[in-house]
Amino acid sequence: MLTYSSAYKELAVALEAVYDGREAAAIAHEVMEHITGATRLQRVTDKDKLLTVTEGEEYERLKSLLVTGMPMQYALGKAWFAGRQFMVNEHVLIPRPETEELVKWIEDDSKGANVKLLDIGTGSGCIPISLKLSIPHAEVSAMDISMGALGVAKENAKRHQSDVDLFLFDFLDTSDWNELPKYDVIVSNPPYIPETEQHTMHTNVKDFEPGQALFVPGDDAQLFYRHIAEFGLVHLNEGGAVYCELHVDHATATQELFKEAGYSFTELRQDMHGNNRMLKAQK
Repeated sequence: MLTYSSAYKELAVALEAVYDGREAAAIAHEVMEHITGATRLQRVTDKDKLLTVTEGEEYERLKSLLVTGMPMQYALGKAWFAGRQFMVNEHVLIPRPETEELVKWIEDDSKGANVKLLDIGTGSGCIPISLKLSIPHAEVSAMDISMGALGVAKENAKRHQSDVDLFLFDFLDTSDWNELPKYDVIVSNPPYIPETEQHTMHTNVKDFEPGQALFVPGDDAQLFYRHIAEFGLVHLNEGGAVYCELHVDHATATQELFKEAGYSFTELRQDMHGNNRMLKAQK
């Protein structure tokens, strides 16, 4: 049987076939904590402690998944977002720290208000669930075209006791837009990566995360933003705003798109890495 120390070392070395040494070590530590329930310090102190039979079986299962390049979050079935743990699987994108910054922007602008809010393409539901929990008086709805994603979002809403209206909807089918009401806030982290860029992406993204949530057909990186801009002009209350996450290479062009559509105010914001990754467009 493996000890805490030997299991960690074996996993870290195996993961270096997929990640650089530092990332492989970080993933190995998190996986070991998941399996054993012991912190890093506890595992150093008890380095010669043996994995139980059950822990050993889970260790082998997770290692076999991770060495294929499967993201750790999918292997563990969980990811952290805004200080909360969310269920994730192959039907939804893994929540990113940059998206937390977009949520914080909306929270700061909407705190204490009785806003009516819509999330377009909700995936795991991390955006609307987080917003509902931080803005309790908000009326929050979220849509997705994927039944699998909606199932994950509903489970997350249940886990966090967050009252969010989640519904199936093909946003690109404009014929159904008239079924929807008006909102004060529309938020979206839509697909924005051209299919032609797939070859530039790390295998743990392109081979495991849902392509429908990542890629737009051909080279049309602005497809969803054009639709969101058009939708917002009709479905935003006066003074309402759209908040979007952006492709860094198309951020300025997306801002111009909303300006040309007729929005009265637009603002780009940088993420923690100094990239233009967020847009607010006010009607």
